[in-house]
Amino acid sequence: MRILIAGATGLIGKELVEECLDLGIKIHYLTTRKNKLENKEEYQGFYWNPSKGIIDDAAFKGVSAIINLAGASVSKRWTSSYKKEILNSRTQTANLIYNTLKKQEHTVTHYISASGISIYPSSFTNLYQETSNEEAQTFLGEVVKSWETAADQFSDLNIKVTKVRTGIVLSENGGALQQMVKPIKLSVGAPLGSGEQWQSWIHINDMARLYIYILKNQLTGVYNAVSPNPVTNKKMTHIIAHYYNKPLWLPNIPKFMITLILGEMGSIALESQLVSSEKIVKEGFQFQFVNLENALEDLL
Repeated sequence: MRILIAGATGLIGKELVEECLDLGIKIHYLTTRKNKLENKEEYQGFYWNPSKGIIDDAAFKGVSAIINLAGASVSKRWTSSYKKEILNSRTQTANLIYNTLKKQEHTVTHYISASGISIYPSSFTNLYQETSNEEAQTFLGEVVKSWETAADQFSDLNIKVTKVRTGIVLSENGGALQQMVKPIKLSVGAPLGSGEQWQSWIHINDMARLYIYILKNQLTGVYNAVSPNPVTNKKMTHIIAHYYNKPLWLPNIPKFMITLILGEMGSIALESQLVSSEKIVKEGFQFQFVNLENALEDLL
């Protein structure tokens, strides 16, 4: 099997590449940096520039599926120009791939797109499943809706479409976990806001395995990529502090201070999404890291 990955050098992409190569799945990957191009039988790079509509058509040769993880980080201050970049980095990439496939003969039968649980409204009580009709009227909510609409168009080409709504990905190599750990290791950690907001998380290894499971089993539709046991921000903070044997500040860091420091981006830390993984579990996927304690012990 040979697949094409966009976003192969990102947090999830690196883990996915490693897992795929271990399983003998050959990879084509797209990169905007020509110095990142490799030319191996099992791992071959192709140049693209989505903002300019440039892509190497050879990237699709012999490819049966595409996994699109491309997207600018949301963990950067949201100026008006950067908000545009966040949106365009998700929709332009999908549109470029779609328009390229539309014009040529290809062997692609499955398009798997990253997505986000930010599409669900912030709630301290609602448990969100993929069938939920409620949609967040926030910036990230609108981004995810546009992201998924861009993915849906591939069905017009008789290509199966899957959208993977990703929660907080925990990794030892960057991302959200390292940002949480920093102040705690310095003994200045504390829950954010009320601390009661739900954080639906997933271990980086389970994240990569979930993509491969969807790929191998040809699953289509929407799937939440979160562990079966979300926790509150307060509990996650306490578990990390306990691991490092560090005290926590009292009281919690107030909402106004988070907004003052981070601006609109601070909403990521304060919004609450309690999200269910029941659908993917019913499909037979088995999480290796079900509880946060085990996940953090492995990562930290």
